[in-house]
Amino acid sequence: MEKFIKDRFNDAILAEAARRYGVAPEAVRVLDSFESFIFEFSRPDGDFILRIGHSSRRNQTLIEGETEWINYLVAGGVSAAQAIQSQAGKLVEAIPDGHGGDFLAVAFVKARGGPPRERWTPALCETYGETIGRMHALSKHYTAPPKRPHWDDPVFEFVNSYAPAGEAIARQKYQQVCDHVRTLPKDIESYGLTHQDAHGGNLFVDEAGRITLFDFDDCGYNWYINDIAMVLFYRVANEDDPEALAREFLGHFLRGYQRACPLDPKWLQEIPHFLKIREIELYAIIHRDFDLDKIDNDWVAGFMRGRKARIENDLPYLDLDFASLSLP
Repeated sequence: MEKFIKDRFNDAILAEAARRYGVAPEAVRVLDSFESFIFEFSRPDGDFILRIGHSSRRNQTLIEGETEWINYLVAGGVSAAQAIQSQAGKLVEAIPDGHGGDFLAVAFVKARGGPPRERWTPALCETYGETIGRMHALSKHYTAPPKRPHWDDPVFEFVNSYAPAGEAIARQKYQQVCDHVRTLPKDIESYGLTHQDAHGGNLFVDEAGRITLFDFDDCGYNWYINDIAMVLFYRVANEDDPEALAREFLGHFLRGYQRACPLDPKWLQEIPHFLKIREIELYAIIHRDFDLDKIDNDWVAGFMRGRKARIENDLPYLDLDFASLSLP
């Protein structure tokens, strides 16, 4: 999070946001403050998540687009954390920051359960795939006026913004893979509004094995196969045998996906390109957020080990022949 955003946020803004959702400030509990300020609160009608971001990062129109799409998906049967209205009947509440900008508050139904962690059974992987597939099937028929950006909009520009000047080769490799995906068709069956960050850290699983997706903050127009690549990217990251896990996971995931949304097998061969895009983007973001000489996060340290050489030498994120894979 930008320092000026942290500096402008204060207890008065939090209190006003709480008031607009009908709770006392002392009833709001802090959870996180990475890209936005995240809190939780309870009311007689349930448990909720309160997210307060700044208009310099996502403006009100973008957030309206996010919440409207989420609620469209929920109405269509996708298990996602629904956006709720404020006391004034708004999905987005703007609170002036005193410097010409706004803090934008939104609230969502709190997902039931907890992180999947060691619960990756074949059944859960199929449910995961079916959930993403149902989301894509509905997105193909989403006709609301576009309010969310496309995948290459400046709001999603990470590599050129955060990769150090000395990472010229990484920037070049990123440009090359982006140039390739720009040649892909953008028809209704392949391209539309997507989550773009639907990894295992952005979903909860309840005791019955039901998945609930959340954190649609990065949603935007992209190829549907990118959502599948993003899921796979994080599922196998830092694993001892990522290729073996990828084969096993994809078999179950795609079986569930196909139940909800047909997938042309030709798109499987595009997965390596979208994996590479995410790999280089994450590489740049880590440069922004961590001192590489003393990384204090084991997952990040594991991901960065040898990453520069892999990117510069065109080594695939996964050494897997995706073109040879068959759909279940």
